[in-house]
Amino acid sequence: MKTLVLLVTLTAGIASAETIHDRNQNQQGRIRQGAASGQLTRSETAGLDREQRYNHRQTAIDRRDGGAFTAGERAQAQRRLNQSSRDIARLKHNGRTR
Repeated sequence: MKTLVLLVTLTAGIASAETIHDRNQNQQGRIRQGAASGQLTRSETAGLDREQRYNHRQTAIDRRDGGAFTAGERAQAQRRLNQSSRDIARLKHNGRTR
C-alpha cells in the first residue's frame, strides 16, 4: 500500500511539471491564434507575450533554485498561468480588433 501511495505521489508530481509546460505551450498557441485572426491588437499581443516570457522565466528560476520544484513553487506557477489564461481570454473578447 505504501508503495502505491508513493508511486501515485511521484506520478502526480511528474504530471504537474509536464502540465505547466503544456499549459505554457497552449497559451502561446492561443495568443498566436488571436493575433492571426485579428482578435488581438499588436500592443495586446506584445503585452501577453511579455507576460508569457515572465512566467517561463520565473518557472525556470524556481526549478533551478534549490534543485527541486517544490509544491509551493508549482502552485505559484499554476496561479501565474491561471492569471495569464484569464488575461488572454479577456483581451481576445474585448471587442478590439486589428
